[in-house]
Amino acid sequence: MSAVQLPAEYEPPTPVEELSARSADGSRLHVEVHGRPGAPTVVLAHGWTCSTAFWAPVIRELADRYRVVAYDQRGHGHSEIPPSRARYSTRALAEDLSAVLARTVPAGERAVLAGHSMGGMTIMAAGSRPEVAERTAAAVLISTGPGELVAELTVLPPTVRSPKLRRFLHRQLLRSRLPLGPVSPVSRAALKYATMGPSSPAGQVEATARIVHACPTAVRANWAAVLDRLDVHAGLGRLAAPTSVVVGTDDRLTPPVHAHRIVAELKDPQGLLLLPGVGHMSPLERPAEVAGEIHRMAAEHLVGAPAVTVAVPVVPAPTVPAPAVPAPASADSADPTDERTAVA
Repeated sequence: MSAVQLPAEYEPPTPVEELSARSADGSRLHVEVHGRPGAPTVVLAHGWTCSTAFWAPVIRELADRYRVVAYDQRGHGHSEIPPSRARYSTRALAEDLSAVLARTVPAGERAVLAGHSMGGMTIMAAGSRPEVAERTAAAVLISTGPGELVAELTVLPPTVRSPKLRRFLHRQLLRSRLPLGPVSPVSRAALKYATMGPSSPAGQVEATARIVHACPTAVRANWAAVLDRLDVHAGLGRLAAPTSVVVGTDDRLTPPVHAHRIVAELKDPQGLLLLPGVGHMSPLERPAEVAGEIHRMAAEHLVGAPAVTVAVPVVPAPTVPAPAVPAPASADSADPTDERTAVA
C-alpha cells in the first residue's frame, strides 16, 4: 500500500462526458471529454504504460479555455486489451487516433493534437493519413522519438561503455515481463531515476508510480516490443500540420537528440521547447509549460482559440529548411533560432 499523499492536482478530474470509439480492427477505446463544450478542441494521446490520468494537471490547465479530449491507448486504462500480440503495432496506434478523431471532432472541424512519448509516436505514425490530417490544425510532440529508441536510451550509467552491452541491457529493461507489484519506496526511486528529473517532488513521483504500476504486465511488454523496433520516420516526414516539439533536458528515455531529429524532419516546424532539469514525464513534471505550449499552438493555428497569454518566450522556427542530418543533442550547440528554453 502506498504511503505518499497524492496532491490534488494529480487526481484525475471528472470528465463532462465519457465515450467509446471503435478502431478499425474493432478494438474499443475509452475516451473522456473535459472542459468547455463547444470550445476549440485539444486531443491528448498519452504514452507507454500511462492512461488518461497522466494528463490530469495539463487538463486542469486547459479546461477553462478548451474542450479537452483524452483517450486511453489500447490496452491501457479503460480501453480494451488486445487479444493477441498481432494487434500491437504503430499501424494500430494510427488507426486508434483516427477513430478517436472521427468520434470527437465533427467533419469540417479541426483540433490541436498533443502526444507524449508513445502518444507522440502515434501522431507521427498517422502522419500520412488524410482522415487524420483533415481534422488536425496543429500538433505538439512531447518527450518522444521517431525511432532508434534502444540505441539512444541513457538509463544505464555511462560506466557501461560498450555500445553492444548497453543496447542489450537496455533492451532487457524495456521488454521485461516482470510484474511491477505494489508501489513501494524502491519502485518510486527506480521510476524517478529512469523517467523523471532529479528535483521532482514526492507527489509527482507518486502520481507517476500509481499510473505506471496500473498498466497490465502483458500490455507493457507487448508495447515494449513495438517500441524496440519503432520506425515512424516516414509518417513524421509526411506530417503536414504545423508542429512544435517539447523535451526535458534530463529525459533518459527519449533524450533531446530525438527532438532535434524530429525538428529536422518536420515539414512545418514551429520551434523546440527545452525544459531544463525535466525528465521524460514532462506533462506531469511541468504541466504549466506543456499546457502553455499546447495553448500557443492552438492560439496560432486553431480557429476560435483564445489569444496567447503565457509567459514562456516564443522564438519561431527558422524559415530556411533544417538540414537533413541530425542536430546535436546538446542545447548549447543547437541553432538558437530554433528553440526556446522555459525558465526553470
